[in-house]
Amino acid sequence: MGAKLSGSGGASEEMNSTINVTPFVDVMLVLLIIFMVAAPLAAVTVKVNLPPAVAKPGTNPPKPVYISLQANGRIFIQDFPTDLASLGDDLRRQVGSKRDPAHERIFIRGDRDVMYGDFMAVMNMLQDNQFYSVALVGEDANK
Repeated sequence: MGAKLSGSGGASEEMNSTINVTPFVDVMLVLLIIFMVAAPLAAVTVKVNLPPAVAKPGTNPPKPVYISLQANGRIFIQDFPTDLASLGDDLRRQVGSKRDPAHERIFIRGDRDVMYGDFMAVMNMLQDNQFYSVALVGEDANK
């Protein structure tokens, strides 16, 4: 805001609505100079002869095993139908003999209309056959 003096002997104030950008330009030029000086310092210019990595790549995780429960009571391991009585044997066959069933993660996909008793029967059968690591699969609500 600036004051304008009139020649008639009295001072009258008028609003000066122009923006003074000189301080803004000064600050921007100082920042530009700082970044121009600092950028080359951030680059690594020291040459180092690094040794080769000898670590073996990790093994791929085993293929996940899914148990699907339908509303009509049917049970599937992957895409193969099974029943509650043979669930443990079929699951062991699917997992393979080289893997420990206690550490094998089993994913259960259940229809929203599955009876709770049917679901618990499958869970109990898994525990009876030493499959303790169980994960429940749900649908993403955002889709």
